[in-house]
Amino acid sequence: MIQKNIIKNNFSNTMNMKNLFGGYYKDKVVFLTGHTGFQGTWLSLWLTLLGAKVIGYSLKPPTSPSLFNILNMKKIVTSKIGNINNNNKLSNEIFACKPDIVMHLAAQALVVPSYQNPIETFSTNIIGTANLLESIRDIPSIKSCLIMTSDKAYENKEFNYAYTENNPMGGTDPYSASKGATELVISSYKKSFFNEKNSPGIATIRAGNVIGGGDWANYRLIPDCIKALVSNKNIILRNPQSIRPWQHVLESLSGFLLVGSKLHKNSKKFSGPWNVGPSPKNILSVESVVKKIIHQWGSGKIIIKKNNLHEAKLLKLDSSKIFNLMKWKPTYSYDDSIEKTVDWYLRYHENKKTIQNFTILQIEDYVKQAQKTKNRWIK
Repeated sequence: MIQKNIIKNNFSNTMNMKNLFGGYYKDKVVFLTGHTGFQGTWLSLWLTLLGAKVIGYSLKPPTSPSLFNILNMKKIVTSKIGNINNNNKLSNEIFACKPDIVMHLAAQALVVPSYQNPIETFSTNIIGTANLLESIRDIPSIKSCLIMTSDKAYENKEFNYAYTENNPMGGTDPYSASKGATELVISSYKKSFFNEKNSPGIATIRAGNVIGGGDWANYRLIPDCIKALVSNKNIILRNPQSIRPWQHVLESLSGFLLVGSKLHKNSKKFSGPWNVGPSPKNILSVESVVKKIIHQWGSGKIIIKKNNLHEAKLLKLDSSKIFNLMKWKPTYSYDDSIEKTVDWYLRYHENKKTIQNFTILQIEDYVKQAQKTKNRWIK
């Protein structure tokens, strides 16, 4: 099929993608929840380029259009449609594929919907994660389990302070509370059931505000901007001065994949939480991000329309741990992250037929940039 040929040949003249991360992912069976979502689709594609066999388990794509469908991912990965709250089905699917690695991205990932349906948010994020951990307890093939949580898991007191992995969990809104509670569930499972010598390593990745091409979720800044710009409508901002740790999706996923490649070698050393955030220069206001998008798009206007829902106004991440122990550091600048994101949407609206190859080329560009900046995870 053309998709597999693109994936097979796209890097043949530039690099051997399968050697990245020490070649760890080549021929590994990866069970990935949330594979139909925005980050899950990017991760599925990158894992395939790394030589892994991906078995995805998720609900149907959450948006229309969706990155999963646009990239024809059904022809690239094995896709299983299911709910992580269905413990029996989830357990059966994991047992059947006997994975080497489990990666958990399935979640209710939006603040505003967490206010609209808090029970669903708590159920999916907390109980769904517990279901996953319970399902992998007695499967000997599994060497490691990585779980994407969120920087929102911290008890955010909105001080001008970058949170480290040792800061307490918390959460004022249902989404943040669900992520903080999820981290506590993971920690308890790790200490109670994954504490033997041969137990798989369990690690969580607390990423910043992830942006990138192919996100169409409602109530999320970049998709809301793109929808408004395409429709020649005003961009409505709820909290223009809120400060967030913005990072491109490939930044968070490179940290995620790096931790996974180390985890199997020394589960005791590398298990636990990891912040994967941007450089301090990328921690900017919502309004600053939108002005950059408008500049690159060539048109657009901002309208402020606040609501009464509580959202933290300041959040910073300290990624010293992953730098000191794994030498990971951000590759893209703030301008790079915005530019690559807007470029993706521009290409999509100009020529949808080439967007799969363009997405792969963006992964290639990120890897090349990491090499140029001597980012040592690339070896």
